[in-house]
Amino acid sequence: MEREFMEFDVVIVGAGPSGLSAAIKLRQLAIENDKELMVCVVEKGSEVGAHILSGAVIEPTALNELIPDWKEKGAPLNTKVTGDSIYLMKNENKATKVPNFFVPKTMHNDGNYIISLGNLCRWLAEQAEALGVEIFPGFAASEVLYNDDGSVKGIATGDMGVGKDGEKKDGYMPGMELHAKYTLFAEGCRGNLGKELISKFNLDEGKEPQHYGIGIKELWKVPSEQHQEGLVVHTAGWPLSESGSAGGGFLYHIEDNQVVVGLITDLSYSNPHVSPFHEFQRYKHQKVIKQYLEGGERISYGARALTKGGLQSQPKMAFPGGLLIGDNAGTLNFAKIKGTHTAMKSGMVAAETIMAAFGGNRANDELTEYGANYKVSWAWRELHQQRNFGPAQHKWGNFIGSAYAFIDLNIFNGKLPWTLSDPKPDYAQMKPADQCKKIDYPKPDGKLSFDKLSSVFVSNTNHEEDQPVHLKLEDKSIPIDVNLEKYDEPAQRYCPAGVYEVVRDDDGNNPQFVINAQNCVHCKTCDIKDPSQNITWVTPEGAGGPNYPNM
Repeated sequence: MEREFMEFDVVIVGAGPSGLSAAIKLRQLAIENDKELMVCVVEKGSEVGAHILSGAVIEPTALNELIPDWKEKGAPLNTKVTGDSIYLMKNENKATKVPNFFVPKTMHNDGNYIISLGNLCRWLAEQAEALGVEIFPGFAASEVLYNDDGSVKGIATGDMGVGKDGEKKDGYMPGMELHAKYTLFAEGCRGNLGKELISKFNLDEGKEPQHYGIGIKELWKVPSEQHQEGLVVHTAGWPLSESGSAGGGFLYHIEDNQVVVGLITDLSYSNPHVSPFHEFQRYKHQKVIKQYLEGGERISYGARALTKGGLQSQPKMAFPGGLLIGDNAGTLNFAKIKGTHTAMKSGMVAAETIMAAFGGNRANDELTEYGANYKVSWAWRELHQQRNFGPAQHKWGNFIGSAYAFIDLNIFNGKLPWTLSDPKPDYAQMKPADQCKKIDYPKPDGKLSFDKLSSVFVSNTNHEEDQPVHLKLEDKSIPIDVNLEKYDEPAQRYCPAGVYEVVRDDDGNNPQFVINAQNCVHCKTCDIKDPSQNITWVTPEGAGGPNYPNM
């Protein structure tokens, strides 16, 4: 059965903030110039926002530019930041509040809003559709299509109705080809097609490896007397400090007596016994955090990797026939712990560049001018100003790294005449298990802390059970013969959804590596952190995965 195809001027992969901003800007420019322009967005989630996960505090800079009357149009920015605290956690009971004067100015949140990024994307999708953008949720872009000259032609969506054995089931439907003059890849962190394009076109040549964190987040309903709408709390130190790992936590008070709480674990950690999920469960028992959650009810759970390498790790974004934008290209500003505004701006610059190219009757060539256009934007200048924050944290840890950031940003405004390097990839930081201290994590109490399976349940994750496993092993022997032997198979612990297990027989022998792909919340951590780089995450059948409400 041959695949059908549809032709558009621009195809955008991913209905996140960068992809939707690009779509909106394209249609705005087309309408302003009375041009015909067909724009399509494909989204692997069952609906726009289903797979979107972020803290999130948003700086509205890009939104102000894109849709100046967003307030009148009902954008879901309902909770303005009213309080801003940073704590250095020492242990479960002790924490020191950092005086505001010593906080790097990038972490101040005056004028920002606490939001659900999923809800913002749902609203952006409504604005895009009102402008004539076609959005196809539930269709995963699974393949890059190329022209005979090697330029990108578009994408193909995944086949539907294929069994685990690779055989076509009743109701099989082949994927659809979407052809375009230019294709934008806005898949978010570690997009599998973006990863392919970076490799094919050597987009990371001369760049440092990308660096990542895994963010784990929960949404809670709490007693009204514990709720302080608009309060933002960020933390560093415990519990990650006990294993020498980096990262930090957050707790935001949104509307309707709801609180979001999360922990970002830097994926450069070296101890293979570390479990980011269990570190997060411990985190909620810290005195400062616990006071807001006790007596509350957990509503939802999710996890997502995030890029944090900054400009030093940002690949070239243009290639023949398309662009990488947003977190697919590493636009997140880790010094601010924010990426929505910079992702949106990268998409807006992409739209402006493409429309100028269409004015010259161009198609499927390399938009070489995008790099220069991006470089004169405030998004690039912001990332350049704060380029040394992440490497300083890796090099010297939270305390000294933050002291450096204070001097660099508050005193010299990011203009110190050097750029710090961070050349070692995260997966290569892992040490052999016998060189590291084992960690005995406490059992969950079912009130503040929980197990993985109950957490996956409240993420509303679902995959068609009889479909090919979307977590591919390059060599099936490596998990047991290499990773178990050397690292006590860390996939059992770095996965926040219980996807990976090592099971043994009744005598404790004959270990087998088991992949519970139906649990996957699409965080991509396995693709990033596997010390043997043996796991590749690919898109499952469309609409599979989590369904995040208000996250």
